[in-house]
Amino acid sequence: MTPPLMLFAAGFGTRMGALTRNRPKPLIEVAGKPLIDHALALADGAGVARIVANTHYRPEMLEAPLATRDVQTARETPDILDTGGGLRHALPLLGADTVMTLNSDAVWAGPNPLRQLLDAWDPTRMDALLLCVPMAQVHGRDGRGDFTLRPDGQIVRGPDAVYAGAQILNTGRLHDVRDTAFSLNVVWNAMAADERLFGLSYPGHWCDVGHPGGITEAEAMLAAHHV
Repeated sequence: MTPPLMLFAAGFGTRMGALTRNRPKPLIEVAGKPLIDHALALADGAGVARIVANTHYRPEMLEAPLATRDVQTARETPDILDTGGGLRHALPLLGADTVMTLNSDAVWAGPNPLRQLLDAWDPTRMDALLLCVPMAQVHGRDGRGDFTLRPDGQIVRGPDAVYAGAQILNTGRLHDVRDTAFSLNVVWNAMAADERLFGLSYPGHWCDVGHPGGITEAEAMLAAHHV
């Protein structure tokens, strides 16, 4: 059975400047459709039956259209909870110990990233499997990567690949964190210490649409790869 999917959609989108002054970032359009629709298309393509999105900034603007798509929402109030806290907050709606997560501010050109993760997931060895993109296939982001993939599939902090905002993970360790708001990095570090943090290299292209220039770069990437 395909695990449920958590869509991260609660952020303020501050890097977008005026574009997010009156709307949440997932409603910004790339190639004629909102970012949230690009993410939902990936979920549909992977056969995901249950989807939950977190909301915080201008939540009603997202909650209304998502309700028509049979997507449940977990509103974070009064404070935003970051990725780890937000996922833990949404667990009652997700209803599973193993979930997928997907950031809503990126665009992909290549095979379905969620399907790639599902095909490679091995819970006997892994507590999390993170999809990473080699720097040569990254658009809309400069600088170093986040991780280096080892030959055995485990990942360590390094410059070679960007974490692309898609993963499968066992959520048990979320309950070990005392803070209400916290990053998933806290959980990943614990998994890595136990040699349970793995990565998968994505064979296609990926674009960060977290800043205005990312819109143009994403549209150029999609056009170049006939998506």
